[in-house]
Amino acid sequence: MESKPARELFYYRRYYLEFFHTLRPEVQRKFNWTLQLIATVEKVPKKYLEHLTGTNGLYEIRVEVASDIFRVFCFFDAGALIILINGFHKKSQKTPRNEIERAEKLKKQYFDEKE
Repeated sequence: MESKPARELFYYRRYYLEFFHTLRPEVQRKFNWTLQLIATVEKVPKKYLEHLTGTNGLYEIRVEVASDIFRVFCFFDAGALIILINGFHKKSQKTPRNEIERAEKLKKQYFDEKE
């Protein structure tokens, strides 16, 4: 019996894919594993998907490979549909404000185009 995915992932334009193709193969594998986890498990651990405090519905997908940390912003649409947008290599403790602003802009653009 085939189980239904808990969530569906959608790449908005090519933002995520352009980021993904810049990554080393081992980081790409970890992203693929993490996205599969997010799509299939009912309760995703905060280690992999967490709401970004101080934003209106932005989440970050978190991937660590060795000492490198990567983030991809996303948001929900229509319940279980997750829209993936921009990603970046995190080099400091705090998420850079310009990356958050870019993600908020892309989220607004997505919903504006949807209307």
